[in-house]
Amino acid sequence: MNYVKYTPDVEVKQPHEDEQIDQIVEMMHAANVKAFDKHRHAIRDAHAKQHGTVVGTLEIPELPEHLAQGLFAKPGSYAVVIRFSSAPGEIKDDSIPVPHGMAVKVIGVSGKKILPEQQEEVTQDFLMVSMPVIPFGTVEQYLKMQKIIALQDESPEEGQRAFAALARGGQKVLGLLGIHDPTLDGIAAQNEHILGQTFHTMAAIRYGDYISKLSAAPLSPEVHALEGKIIDTTKNPSAQRDALVEFFREHGAEYQLRAQLCTDLEKMPVEDGSVVWDEALSPQQPIARIVIPKQDAYSPERRVYSDDKLSFNPWHALPEHQPLGSIMRVRIKAYEKSTSFRHSMNVQPRVEPKDISEVPA
Repeated sequence: MNYVKYTPDVEVKQPHEDEQIDQIVEMMHAANVKAFDKHRHAIRDAHAKQHGTVVGTLEIPELPEHLAQGLFAKPGSYAVVIRFSSAPGEIKDDSIPVPHGMAVKVIGVSGKKILPEQQEEVTQDFLMVSMPVIPFGTVEQYLKMQKIIALQDESPEEGQRAFAALARGGQKVLGLLGIHDPTLDGIAAQNEHILGQTFHTMAAIRYGDYISKLSAAPLSPEVHALEGKIIDTTKNPSAQRDALVEFFREHGAEYQLRAQLCTDLEKMPVEDGSVVWDEALSPQQPIARIVIPKQDAYSPERRVYSDDKLSFNPWHALPEHQPLGSIMRVRIKAYEKSTSFRHSMNVQPRVEPKDISEVPA
């Protein structure tokens, strides 16, 4: 296929972008401060609620030239630590349907990284969410979304559940009219077992000489069996955590990491993260396996290590996997401000492990 080559010109700065990014970052920081006052403990401004943290390996096979790029240029095996979470920047009852996250930190990655303060670290982060796109895909739209999220967060939990249910019904009605609103896709997430979901980078990243979105899909039979399985959250505010912990107590899991390379910048845009890249234009192609053995996914030591010491940032990456597009340019400021606030208020060092043995059992 004719894959689009990466050049800096694929990114186009949006009008008023800097001012809008500053507004977004300040709104997210205000939410951080509010959450700290509520919990007397600083939490992330996104993906605050952890459901479990696991260790495993990223196994990269020999790949064809167009896929043998960046971290994936050569066959190899890397240790990984993975944090599963709910997307909001608040710790909510699991009965409120929300998207989920899978943050992967690869350990043992040589080469200078993008962020100045982490250039010499031997880690590389990939952040993925259980949605193929970001509902509001530009900086201007994302600023509007932050205002909607702020209003929703002010409502009681009963109202938030009703809002999610209304969104699911509204999407069906809109579909009959031939209208697709990606905003509702995110709001109307179902309470499906977190381990049976497919996770996506949503926005584009550089993939060596090319441009790509990545995704991680269930591979082993045990996680395939969880696809579409609805979790009963009516009586348990931490049902997702309990389901994840129970699974890893008895089973291991495998996910297939895939790349979807850009073939058409008009139909597969970089600057609008709300556009689904059509697999008819470019299919998902396997690039690695994530292998997770059975383990204790939520020991007290590991929970504290994951929540208070680890940070995950899409910009903590090799230049060959630089995040692309205006939404990703928001995240470079937002993530760093959130991380600094969290570690400062909790008086905890920011840790980038040099070996998987540093992750508590």
